[in-house]
Amino acid sequence: MSDRPTGSEPRRFHAIFLSDVHLGTKGCQADKLLDFLRDHDAETIYLVGDIIDGWALRAGWYWPQSHNDVVQKLLRKARKGTRIVYVPGNHDEVLRDYCGTHFGGVEVVEHTTHEGRDGKRYLIVHGDHFDLVVTQARWLAHLGDRAYTAALTLNRVFNGARRRLGFPYWSLSQWLKLKVKNAVAYIGEFERTLVEEANRHDADGVICGHIHHAAIHDQYGIRYINCGDWVESCTAIVEHEDGRFEIVRWTEQEAPTQTTRPRLVQEAA
Repeated sequence: MSDRPTGSEPRRFHAIFLSDVHLGTKGCQADKLLDFLRDHDAETIYLVGDIIDGWALRAGWYWPQSHNDVVQKLLRKARKGTRIVYVPGNHDEVLRDYCGTHFGGVEVVEHTTHEGRDGKRYLIVHGDHFDLVVTQARWLAHLGDRAYTAALTLNRVFNGARRRLGFPYWSLSQWLKLKVKNAVAYIGEFERTLVEEANRHDADGVICGHIHHAAIHDQYGIRYINCGDWVESCTAIVEHEDGRFEIVRWTEQEAPTQTTRPRLVQEAA
């Protein structure tokens, strides 16, 4: 539980990793992310793909003030000295044409390596290059994206009813996804493939996004870390100054007041 007063100093970390924000979609929980960014800071912030949803913006423009506020907050952090590294994903793949350049102090790279406080090296990629649906059947990926958007709409209706009954937020769409046997198998195969790629880079681990499923484990021999998303689970990965990685789930039972922050749930690894 986090009840830190508004205006207090943000928590400092060695690094913060965010992915799958999907700015430009109605499902993006930009207000929660903005609150998280106010409450957390780091030497380096890695944006691990699908931060802006170019697919959705091409289909129809949606860009409320809260989405602009998230961008401005990140740019302000960059101006104040935070290193910000942007690794594009499939939804913001247009930025891959600009890898090797800087925008407003933000580095854009195809992939990169993060050195942890413990000296271990972590390959950072979004992960879509290792998803056969995205690489071999883009039409199916777009179709799946539309189905996912429909599920999120149902999720908002479902949670609206839960709020009126006094229950906390619960992701119906994520629960359905994890209950499907093929989806569970897909996640496992994705994780194994990313671990193999990290091995090819002689890295000690991999940090990725793409599948909207936050995780930290060593199940396949080296450390696998997935940032999760800011559509359903509202998760980030933080690296403490002692080298520990942790999943932060930034959820709220009700809108923040002037004296409280949303509920902070941390999972150590």
